[in-house]
Amino acid sequence: MAEQVTDATFESLVLKSDLPVLLDFWAPWCGPCRAVGPIIDELAKEYEGKVRVLKMNVDENPATPTKFGIRAIPTLVLFKNGETLEQITGAVTKVAMKELLDSKALA
Repeated sequence: MAEQVTDATFESLVLKSDLPVLLDFWAPWCGPCRAVGPIIDELAKEYEGKVRVLKMNVDENPATPTKFGIRAIPTLVLFKNGETLEQITGAVTKVAMKELLDSKALA
């Protein structure tokens, strides 16, 4: 299961992570977010030890999404060494997420 990150833990869990981070910006009321949620949890298991897969509830943590210009959810942001590598907005397939992780995070 993907770990939850908050505005307070964002810097330590994402920006200072020694692993690449896939962060899912979501909200409980968002239908596409709920559709993507189980895939995010699967990826957290599959990439354990290689990529840190996290989720951030945008309603409970407004500062970080605002800082990164998140205007629609779900939005997936891939971070590596504290830098944004890629951003995908909208519900995407597991295949697309794995391609992103394999080509960018693990490259």
